[in-house]
Amino acid sequence: MPPSRFAVPAEVPGLAARRIAADILDGVLHKHRTLDDQLDGAGAHPGLKSLADRDRALMRRLVSTILRKLGTLGHLLSRLLDRGIPTDAPRAQSALLIGAAQILWMDVPDHAAVDLSVRLVQSDRRAAKYAGLVNAVLRRCAREGQGLIDEISTQTLDLPPWMLARWNAHYGEATAREMALALGHEPSLDLTVKSDAAQWASRLHGETLPTGTVRTLLQGSVTMLPGFAEGQWWVQDAAAALPVRLFGDIKDKAVADLCAAPGGKTAQLALAGAQVTAVDRSPARVARLRDNLTRLALQAETVVADAAEWPAEAGSFDGILVDAPCTSTGTIRRHPDVAWLRQEGDIAALSALQKRLLQKATHLLKPGGTLVYCTCSLEPEEGEHAIAALLAGESGLRRAPVETSEVAGLDAIITADGDLRTLPCHLPNADPRLGGLDGFYAARLVKS
Repeated sequence: MPPSRFAVPAEVPGLAARRIAADILDGVLHKHRTLDDQLDGAGAHPGLKSLADRDRALMRRLVSTILRKLGTLGHLLSRLLDRGIPTDAPRAQSALLIGAAQILWMDVPDHAAVDLSVRLVQSDRRAAKYAGLVNAVLRRCAREGQGLIDEISTQTLDLPPWMLARWNAHYGEATAREMALALGHEPSLDLTVKSDAAQWASRLHGETLPTGTVRTLLQGSVTMLPGFAEGQWWVQDAAAALPVRLFGDIKDKAVADLCAAPGGKTAQLALAGAQVTAVDRSPARVARLRDNLTRLALQAETVVADAAEWPAEAGSFDGILVDAPCTSTGTIRRHPDVAWLRQEGDIAALSALQKRLLQKATHLLKPGGTLVYCTCSLEPEEGEHAIAALLAGESGLRRAPVETSEVAGLDAIITADGDLRTLPCHLPNADPRLGGLDGFYAARLVKS
């Protein structure tokens, strides 16, 4: 029998992590599979089960570093290769990316980075003939790579050209460059805590942001951190925690959370005392939402349904949160695969879905009720334009502008219209790992 694809000789430590990293990169770049799908759940890479925690962390860091620096790596390798990256052997491409990323940005000895990349191609039938090429290119990368990178401004290389062009047009070139720079850094871990943020910041060796989020640089399995098993906090980017604040006092009010999974905002609503109905079309995601609520000891009714078609009674909710499916371009700092999986053509289809969800939410909202719409997209069609179109067509809705006091005095994240707009370069810090926010848009509307 041929050896298992995942069987690795004991005398080659670290090769398994790199092999799995190569498989996952191939999944993103050639098979259009998300990182989340390949790292967790039913579709997770089968080799992950046998990886030690240290190797799993190395694999994740390798993959995320390569996806964050993919444009820079492509430019560099084009300078080091006379005939370009081999296209007939994906494993050779992955080996070059993995080796170069370790040499340039990771604490791995150059000789180890080169040797393991060569072993990676030698173990693949189609790529084996490129072992000598990989060896030569990576040795040259160790000698010349940093100098070649220093010759150019790389920040904007690491975004797809269509995305950069849109951000330049909407936010201006200076802000777009700041956003691109922020996306190049591995982000912190952000936590929403049930109470006593200062105590949890101390216990988790982090800091409390002005908005109340606890931000920490702790690494490793989240489930092993203090307070997780006890349900004292959940993982949620600081920007993602802001839209629910726009409801104000919702104790005992009926609130629907449309497209609710995995449930961070549902948990916020429940913690604030609302009677929450959480709706999501995915049974697996709703199951995960229920598990999260159980761990947190919070209550919400859960419904598996397409929110746009959900047959709930008209005018039955005091508040509705529409956390709409979107291109997710605001989450690239945490999900670097998004930059390479999304296409500009995705925006129109998602905008149509967002319009349907907003119309449904308006139908379900009581007179005098509050609708909060949000997306984790940086594209105006999925934010500002969507709300402008809704207000133009619905005379019974009016905008309720966000006050600076509602967002901890962060006036930079409030637009001229009174909506919320966070950018990856917001909330800067001397340590870039402790700065930044996901890109979010949120608007608050009231039904007359």
